[in-house]
Amino acid sequence: MQLIDGSKIITEACVRAGADVYVGYPITPSNWFYAYAQKRFPLFLAGPDEISVLQWMAGFSAAGRLPVTATSFPGLALMVESLNMAHMMELPMLIIVTQRLGPSTGSATTGAQGDLLLLRGAISGGYQIPVFCPSSFEDCWNLAYEAVKTAVNYRTPVVLLTSKEMVMTYRSFDLSGLPEIKKVENAEPEVALPYQSYRAGADGVPPFIPLGDESYQVRLNASTHGRAGLIQKESPEAMANTRRLQDKLEGNISEFTFFELDEEDGAGQLIVSYGISADAARDALAGLRRQGKKVSLLIIKTLLPVPPAILSILERYEKQVFVEENLPGLLRELIYGQARRAHIRSVNKIGSMIAPSEIIKEFAV
Repeated sequence: MQLIDGSKIITEACVRAGADVYVGYPITPSNWFYAYAQKRFPLFLAGPDEISVLQWMAGFSAAGRLPVTATSFPGLALMVESLNMAHMMELPMLIIVTQRLGPSTGSATTGAQGDLLLLRGAISGGYQIPVFCPSSFEDCWNLAYEAVKTAVNYRTPVVLLTSKEMVMTYRSFDLSGLPEIKKVENAEPEVALPYQSYRAGADGVPPFIPLGDESYQVRLNASTHGRAGLIQKESPEAMANTRRLQDKLEGNISEFTFFELDEEDGAGQLIVSYGISADAARDALAGLRRQGKKVSLLIIKTLLPVPPAILSILERYEKQVFVEENLPGLLRELIYGQARRAHIRSVNKIGSMIAPSEIIKEFAV
């Protein structure tokens, strides 16, 4: 048993999974990542600003290292252009986003769940990057590993979406229950000759060879390009390569779909939540069942791209209550858009965490 926070668990999991460079700029409430990373990562670099952080990470990734950083909304906003660059170049990296109250700089010491739709629209053209969201300390460990693995296996930036309370609040936790993490290894590339940096295999992922390799000429390009990495504009090859960026994730999403489903036979009502609000949702579920109500619970851990398995679960329930710490209901909007549905409701709040009683109240109607 240890008194520990989620920052330390995530940092340790990343290092054990093979992440070997941390590039950081300290910003509340991601401060503890910056502190722990100095002790645990083989290489630590302090960036002068968040733009430099993502640019340095791109350089390390292109050279075959696996970089990690942590930030919150103001830093993420500065990183978006470089994140697009890394997405187009297909560079593996992990960005930990610790959510805090907005808009703008908001309150650095107040938690929130306000960045989901920002991440959905971060890549120009509507393309997506994988976004995982831990709802417990066990998730901090397991999803950090899965995030590193996904970044490596699919040559993509990945976001681990956390919140202030998850990564800064100390809790008593039994570390002995966590599974062993083995280092994620880059598979030996199967290279078709002549080598082309963006010629993909059957899974839609080009074999990764770092810059500076002595056997192959490697070209990495952040502009629209074909298989060889040379700039092309509207050629069929370039358009097919650009579509592939989305296809490789959607086609393999079953490999990185994670959720928690507590399903009760005969239940027609479903609580849907994610991240820090999941604990209140779990407590509310127990309370509702003590009242004799048939209710199920879905905790979504792979938020983007939205997994078809999640949509299949939602289709089974007429009444759904989305629980999230923001005003508009961002997860509900991600799933259902602006359309109004009488049986799709939300429990929303800002400035403090949602209480189980507030969720239970919604089912009294």
